[in-house]
Amino acid sequence: MKCPHCGFQESKVVDSRHSEDGTSIRRRRECLNCQKRFTTYETVESLPIIVVKRDNSRQPFDRNKILNGMLRACEKRPVSMQDLENAVNEIEASVQNSLEREITTEFIGEQVMEKLKALDDVAYVRFASVYRQFKDIHSFMQELNKILEEK
Repeated sequence: MKCPHCGFQESKVVDSRHSEDGTSIRRRRECLNCQKRFTTYETVESLPIIVVKRDNSRQPFDRNKILNGMLRACEKRPVSMQDLENAVNEIEASVQNSLEREITTEFIGEQVMEKLKALDDVAYVRFASVYRQFKDIHSFMQELNKILEEK
């Protein structure tokens, strides 16, 4: 680590502490040349993920869009915010762990439906009706029958 005071390349770590949110480590360092102290922060580097939409347009991955979609599907349903946050965290982790730089909305949508199905059947059907763009009542009933068969 380069000293911000004198530019010397060598320093020693005097103190390390985790940040309050647990996403970074704060390190106090002392320059081995000028003995001045400075602070550095260490965080995990995450690769930018691009989402490929149905029309082939591309956007940066945004976990808030997933959360908002799930919130709309769970409106007036007994699903806690913590359960939704956990589901979004799991989806985001699977996207990051896929090691793909580009991910399709189909991949994300299927994951969202899987998580909603485990949380609440009504929320699942609400999300699926928008995501799968049911054209008529027959295709909607097919999806409902699938749920009933699984129970």
